[in-house]
Amino acid sequence: MAMTTILRNSSKKSQYLLVRALSASSIPRYEHELCRPQWVNAKDRSVLFLPRNIGPHTSGPWNSKLIVYPPRILESFSKGLGGGVRTLATASVSATSTTTIEGNAAKAKSVIQSLQHYGQCYWELSKARLSMLVVATAGAGFVLGSGASIDWAGLVWTCAGTMMVAASANSFNQIFEVNNDAKMKRTMRRPLPGGRLSIPSAVIWAVSMGAAGSALLSCKANALAAGLAASNLILYALIYTPLKQIHPINTWVGAVVGAIPPLLGWAAATGKITLGGLVLPAVLYFWQIPHFMALAYLCRNDYAAGGFKMLSLLDGTGERTSLAALRNCIYLLPVGFVAYDWGITSAWFGLETALLTTGMGAAAVLFYFHRNAKTARRLFHASLLYLPLLMAGMLFHRLPNSQHESTTDLGERANVTFQSMEFLDCDESKDRCALNKRLIGDVSRPPVAYASVAPFPFLPVPTYVSSDS
Repeated sequence: MAMTTILRNSSKKSQYLLVRALSASSIPRYEHELCRPQWVNAKDRSVLFLPRNIGPHTSGPWNSKLIVYPPRILESFSKGLGGGVRTLATASVSATSTTTIEGNAAKAKSVIQSLQHYGQCYWELSKARLSMLVVATAGAGFVLGSGASIDWAGLVWTCAGTMMVAASANSFNQIFEVNNDAKMKRTMRRPLPGGRLSIPSAVIWAVSMGAAGSALLSCKANALAAGLAASNLILYALIYTPLKQIHPINTWVGAVVGAIPPLLGWAAATGKITLGGLVLPAVLYFWQIPHFMALAYLCRNDYAAGGFKMLSLLDGTGERTSLAALRNCIYLLPVGFVAYDWGITSAWFGLETALLTTGMGAAAVLFYFHRNAKTARRLFHASLLYLPLLMAGMLFHRLPNSQHESTTDLGERANVTFQSMEFLDCDESKDRCALNKRLIGDVSRPPVAYASVAPFPFLPVPTYVSSDS
């Protein structure tokens, strides 16, 4: 009978078992002549003799060969199970299936890890948390510009397009500043300076996000909103970013960039730019100065290492930096009352804004008189708390946009007017037309704007018969 020697190295806990087929002088006559496996060493069960059935009656030597199986295949034999060639064949199929499953699992795990890696890289490249703040300001502008009813679908599309454009702008910023970021402790672990993402991949991401966001705003909002988004992208990437290495005025240019998103939201809701739409952008502009002045003071050594020109680097004592922060906090005091005077919010918002601004102003006063890292950090944290509270109060106390409502009413009245004119333009008798005019009343008269010019230069301005005639 042919015997298969199976060696098991249990001391080293090796990953595989070695199975060697030895030469045999006799082979079972029939397939059903099976023998149970037997252990040579019953104490540690290190060697197992397994009978091998290879078919009907044959004779001749059995050439040796080496077969490798995972160790768990022969675990059943240690429990007293046998089976000869059928057991070994079943074990072989099980080993192949297990290897295939393990290979597929390893590939799936590799794909998941790759997706997680690139997802994290693009998340950091887009500065997702900062982009979400930009989206929040744009959404607030959209709600403030809406009437009594809010177009929720339009709000979602506006926020989505703004998010894409903001991600594109932040990506371009990191592409242009990759060498500077590598020199700063605060930014050296970003995807590009850290080598986790290639520059061509970042460029493709930035271009695709900018184009998709602008196209989305153009299709779902209006051309004015898309134009503001594209202009802000250019201003941020091509003017503000290189200006950071040229002159400290970059902080004020960056404040303009941050003030445009709420104006974008207002334009998306109303289709135009009015004085009411400038209130929240003014808040964003004045708020950013104390926010970034405190940050620039805290990170002045990093900015110096990165080659950026900030006011805090030219101000050794910090007096000019702290004074700029305090001055812009004072500018924020009347904003709430202006919003009330222009009919955007109720009077309560003016009082609440004054209290919030006083709190941040107090932190700015401490920073001015005690210029150190502690007071600068306090002002920075106060600015982080100020903006979401102010926008929440503004939305809570908002009044429906009267200009938006009047525009809608004007369109509806114009539609009724033209329908009335068509109704009156008939071949009825004068009495019948006069009766219809009395029933319709003043609605039949077109607004002055529709009768202000003649349809042709050589024809007189049309005159309309009064309702009493």
